[in-house]
Amino acid sequence: MTTEIADCGAAGVSKAVELLKKGAVAAIPTETVYGLAANALNANAVRDIFKAKGRPQDNPLIVHIASIKMLPPLVKEIPDIAYKLAERFWAGPLTMIFKKSEIIPDVTSGGLDTVAVRMPECTAAREIIKKCGFPLAAPSANLSGRPSPTTAKHVFDDMNGRIPLIIDGGECKVGVESTVICFKEQKIHILRPGGITAEMLSEFGEVEVDKAVTAEPAKNERVLSPGMKYKHYSPKADVFIVNAHGKQFLEYCLKRSRFENGLIALGAGVAEDGCFMDYGTTSEIQAQRLFALLRKADEMNAKTVLVEKPTTDGVGLAVYNRLLRAAAFREIEPARK
Repeated sequence: MTTEIADCGAAGVSKAVELLKKGAVAAIPTETVYGLAANALNANAVRDIFKAKGRPQDNPLIVHIASIKMLPPLVKEIPDIAYKLAERFWAGPLTMIFKKSEIIPDVTSGGLDTVAVRMPECTAAREIIKKCGFPLAAPSANLSGRPSPTTAKHVFDDMNGRIPLIIDGGECKVGVESTVICFKEQKIHILRPGGITAEMLSEFGEVEVDKAVTAEPAKNERVLSPGMKYKHYSPKADVFIVNAHGKQFLEYCLKRSRFENGLIALGAGVAEDGCFMDYGTTSEIQAQRLFALLRKADEMNAKTVLVEKPTTDGVGLAVYNRLLRAAAFREIEPARK
């Protein structure tokens, strides 16, 4: 199969729509990461997403819509708070989980009786969905386990020869996947943090963060959200989170680099020299850069990647959540003997 890259103008959008209507898979841009899209209501098309990614079949997919009018047929009921959150945060990087209707195939929902839905902010994504006339299932457009793609080149590196088309919408502005929530015991329950933060959601009610956001789920535990269970976002190198900052982080990395070949360190505001790469001094910048820098580490043939631990408030919680999965929950405490 030949993989074509087209821009997100009218011609590219038309190509994507034509393919998707035929039941094919195409990569599309969103504001979070690039998505590997197919008709969410077509079980065979959705299976081709899993095949292209090498994704476990029990990992549910997020369904993308272009307007609030597309939501009711997909779900059994919509709580009042969901309408309020949609009014405030849609279109945008917020995914809400509902009891699914009969039209959602089991393969789309990972065998669960619920479905995750969001409305992307990206204009090209919404235009494609609107012209298709059906919702799109669209997990990140990378090989399963790899860092998510935030540029069309990242998608091509993973998907060349696996899918027919990539729509190039430039660099994703958020850089990490959407916040995923469900409604549990009158609370807004965060299953995966993202660009819509706990602090932002707290304006609408009590917010609870699932323990699996910062802890490893049990091996056979059934999960409600993508990214909760399996190793994700990881380059070929071994990733470690280092709970040290500033001078202490730099000194620790330099000490390790003396006896460990192929070490790359991602630090907050570091001077880019030797093994060091700057991943930003704010959580928003770190979120936007993280996956690209993990992919760059692979290009540099890194064997080990040390990452300065981010803050765990605001968008920093999303960065930390992705790093925990990339690092297989390995965190170093340099101050401990």
